Amino acid sequence: MNFSLSQLEEARRALDAPLFADLSGDAQVSFEFFPPKTEKMEETLWNSIQTLSPLGPRFVSVTYGAGGSTRERTHNTVARIAKETDLAAAAHLTCVAASKNEIAEVADAYWRAGVRHIVALRGDPPEAGTKFVPHPQGYTGAAELVEGLTRLHPFEISVAAYPETHPDAESAQSDIDNLKRKIDAGATRAITQFFFTPEAFFRFRDKAAAAGIDAEIVPGIMPVSNFASTLRMAAMCNTEVPSWMGRLFEGLDDHPGARQLVAATLTAELCRKLYAGGVREFHFYTLNRAELSYAICHLLGLRPRVQTPELTG
Repeated sequence: MNFSLSQLEEARRALDAPLFADLSGDAQVSFEFFPPKTEKMEETLWNSIQTLSPLGPRFVSVTYGAGGSTRERTHNTVARIAKETDLAAAAHLTCVAASKNEIAEVADAYWRAGVRHIVALRGDPPEAGTKFVPHPQGYTGAAELVEGLTRLHPFEISVAAYPETHPDAESAQSDIDNLKRKIDAGATRAITQFFFTPEAFFRFRDKAAAAGIDAEIVPGIMPVSNFASTLRMAAMCNTEVPSWMGRLFEGLDDHPGARQLVAATLTAELCRKLYAGGVREFHFYTLNRAELSYAICHLLGLRPRVQTPELTG
């Protein structure tokens, strides 16, 4: 990776002082949630949104289940955020099991609900382990989806990027080429899959720049609250989990409080190293829990800037 002079100075400061001392609070963040399945989960989600919103996120996004399985719940959650809070709401939208006309209907409904930001994804097949098959009247992938969305409305569009290469990609280079197609089709930024070493992100950022990708590439950060489920997710999306992480979480299954502290420490350190390398935008996969993401943002120098929104209904 190519460090600038200011980044070298920042890296030196990170080594000389306590890691999180006197950060200027110039980082910007966004948060990802998933649509709740039950009343209890809905309560947890809205508590998390209320906790994190004073940090002034650029946007909050809501995911879309495999095979479009949460389409209605995603729409309801995003529409409620747009209606009842001052937050910029972003909706995930995938190509799976939907025709172009059906996707247009969903996108139109978002636009009418005041949603101006779409996270456009190819999406996962309905059954894990199977290959993606485009709908006969649908889009073949995210680049086509981005193109179609830009024809419908002037959405802000985020797309996915894979620092350690998408599991279905023929090669790392073909994966980069696919990302360039998505950006060239009209995407505003790329948000990466989660990763656990800063080098994975920096190498990818350099390769993307070498390929002529000049759009913002935002690291996707996932605090590890449950190591076993993190291993399962990492296996599905080709993310390497360092062996030292397993050793650090070993023996903490019955100690959730200690596990949270270890998770916050590890993830904050990853963010601090990314910050030293010039990163100022972070996207947190919250898993609908606020505490870890809030603690890490605090360590990065962010402080509440807006009042907690009063939710109605």
